[in-house]
Amino acid sequence: MAHTSVNTPVGVLSIFEHDDAIRVVEWGRAPDGDSNALVEEAGRQLKAYFARELEVFDLPLEPAGSDFQKAVCEAMTAIPYGHQCTYGDIAKKLGQSAQAVGSACGHNPIPIIIPCHRVVGANGTMTGFSGGEGVETKVWLLQHEGTLLA
Repeated sequence: MAHTSVNTPVGVLSIFEHDDAIRVVEWGRAPDGDSNALVEEAGRQLKAYFARELEVFDLPLEPAGSDFQKAVCEAMTAIPYGHQCTYGDIAKKLGQSAQAVGSACGHNPIPIIIPCHRVVGANGTMTGFSGGEGVETKVWLLQHEGTLLA
């Protein structure tokens, strides 16, 4: 599995690729290993996102998980930069409960690129976030995209 690590304002992110698709983004520096053009491009795009030079990632993604998890990832990917939706909004589209959607969001294997930070609780409440410093990181990402006032 090829990988690379990049420094970002929300911490070091490590990007992992397998079979020509991004499979995982996780917080923390991965041990030195093999890199390739795809993970280097993913790193470049993440840096451009944090520099406010990129709003839409253009990478082949293959998140692991059940069909439901993949459907939630697809729904999250459809949320435009600078926008939010609720767990209930996604639940309604998928015919599932908001709690099930929240659990699937919490298991998103490719955070930021698949923007689980754009999914909030009812009435815009900030609920959990599985990466970085938790809800603080989620709030930072939403402020970065201009959807929350500092």
